[in-house]
Amino acid sequence: MKQLILGGARSGKSAFAEQLATETCLPVTYIATATAQDAEMASRIQHHHERRPEQWVTLESPLHLATAIESQIAAGRCLLVDCLTMWLTNWLMEDDALGWVAEKTRFLDVLSALPSEIILVSNETGSGVVPLGELSRRFVDEAGWLHQAVARHSDRVIHMIAGLPQLLKGEPL
Repeated sequence: MKQLILGGARSGKSAFAEQLATETCLPVTYIATATAQDAEMASRIQHHHERRPEQWVTLESPLHLATAIESQIAAGRCLLVDCLTMWLTNWLMEDDALGWVAEKTRFLDVLSALPSEIILVSNETGSGVVPLGELSRRFVDEAGWLHQAVARHSDRVIHMIAGLPQLLKGEPL
């Protein structure tokens, strides 16, 4: 099962994804894409880390997500990636458009052939106003295109609003 969990900031998407991973009763590898660039982000990362069960394996992969997923592929395992928009942000900060395109393509190829359970978390940014800055507009565009591609590869897509899961694609929970 491939699941995409979308939602705005503080919508409950990460906690819900963690609940889904726990309910699989499989060993879980948590693939974290965030980097601690400042004290506030370090605090957010620490909060997420403290919430996870001790037996979960945590793998940090801010840029090379396809490689991280490939390193953990195994039947009878659940992968939880949190989050795709942080991964995208990391690539945009690299200012390497060709690298991003290649990595995104590789990620989608790995995702389509994945035998493991995977739960992907991402921020839905396309519901707001069009941003003023070029980098912000590129982020919103790239996130939207990434979400569309991942949704096509997903068995279930859920949008979180106020901690409530709204099924967009797939079988009900």
